[in-house]
Amino acid sequence: MAEIERLTITLPADMAAVVKAAVAEGNYASTSEVVREAIRDWKMKRMLQLQELSALKADIDKGLADVAAGRVKDFDADSIVARGRKLLAGRPASV
Repeated sequence: MAEIERLTITLPADMAAVVKAAVAEGNYASTSEVVREAIRDWKMKRMLQLQELSALKADIDKGLADVAAGRVKDFDADSIVARGRKLLAGRPASV
């Protein structure tokens, strides 16, 4: 079993009310459970952000390596916009 450490936290009144309401409604047995779940969610979100950042950095490095190796094409914004408009024109209208 994990070691337990008691902490005192300070929350704005609106956040404290949300925590208390979650307990009062029976969604959680205690305010500590609410905070523990919030921290677990935050850790997961942070891990995903770090993974996305790592993937983005890898893509940037790959792009820079392509430029350094001369694996690039001329950029023609007008043809890209025209292609996009053609693709959009072929889609059915949204409801």
